[in-house]
Amino acid sequence: MPARLWAVVFAICVSMAVQFSAAQAASNHLGSSLASRTPQGTRLINDIEYGQVRGISLRMDASIPAGPGKFPAVIIVHGGGWVTGDRRSNVEPLFRPLSNAGFAWFSISYRLATDLTHFGSAINDVEQAVRFIKSNASDYHVDPQRIALLGESAGGQLAAMAALHRDPDTSVKAVVALYAPSDLVSLARSSEYIPSSIRDSIRGTPWEGLVLAGLAQLSPINSVRSDMPPFLLIHGTADALIPFEQSKEMCARMREAGASCELYPVEGGGHGIRWWESFPKLAAGYKEKLVTWLGRTLGSGGSVAPLPQRLAGS
Repeated sequence: MPARLWAVVFAICVSMAVQFSAAQAASNHLGSSLASRTPQGTRLINDIEYGQVRGISLRMDASIPAGPGKFPAVIIVHGGGWVTGDRRSNVEPLFRPLSNAGFAWFSISYRLATDLTHFGSAINDVEQAVRFIKSNASDYHVDPQRIALLGESAGGQLAAMAALHRDPDTSVKAVVALYAPSDLVSLARSSEYIPSSIRDSIRGTPWEGLVLAGLAQLSPINSVRSDMPPFLLIHGTADALIPFEQSKEMCARMREAGASCELYPVEGGGHGIRWWESFPKLAAGYKEKLVTWLGRTLGSGGSVAPLPQRLAGS
C-alpha cells in the first residue's frame, strides 16, 4: 500500500494522539487506584480476555454493581487517535458516575492502528466485546438486551460504526459518543492539524479518491439509518481538534433519517473529558446528562442512585 495513500489518515491519528497525551499529562492527579473510584460493594474484575485476533489477546476490565441484577451494561471505548490510549486512565472520569448510577460497565482495550493499513479493524474488536458480554451476560449479572456503547474521541467513532452494523449478535440499545469524529472526509479536508503539504501531495491524483472513499466508509455520518439505536452526542463547543459541528451535523443527519439523537453541548469545553475535569461545574453537567440519558434509554436495572449521589462521583 503506497505511503501517500495513508498520509492523511496518519496525520489525523497523530494529531489526535498528541492532543490526548497533552490532556492526560494535565490530569495526572487522577491516577488513583481503580478500586478507590467505585462504590462499596462493587465487584471489580480486571484483565478479562474477551477475544483473540491473530494471537493478540483482547482485554477488558469490568465493574458489576452489588446485587442480583440484571443490570444495564455500558461498554466503554477509549480514545487516543486510534494509535494510542488506555482503557483505564483515558476514561477514568466515567467510572464512578456510571457505578454510582447502578450500571455495570466494561472498559475495553482494542487493537491500535500501529499498522495504518489496518485502520478501522478495531471496529471488529468493539463488536467482539458486545458479542462476548451478551454470551456471558449471566456471569456478569447484566441484561443482554440493555447494552450501550460509550466511546470518546476515536473510540466514539469505533463505537458508532460498531452500532451501525446490521448484526443482531452485536446490536446495542444505545450509543453515547463524546466529541467523536463522525465525518472523517470533512475532517481530512478541513483540519488545521493536517499539513497542507500532505493534502497537496495527493490532490488531483488517483490516491485522493481512494483516501476519501476509505474515510467515507469509516464515517458514521454516512451509515445513518432510521432503525439505528438512539444516540447521545456530547461535545465541547470550543473543541479545536474535532469541531463541535461534527456532532451537530451527525445529529441533524440522524433526525432527517427518522432516528433518535440528542446533542449535549459542553459550553466552552475543549477536547477531552480529562481536560473537562479541571472545571467541576462543567464536568458535573455532562456526567449528570450522561447517566440520566442512559437511565431513561436503557431503563434502570438493580438501582439507580438519586441525583446527589450521582453528582458525588463527578
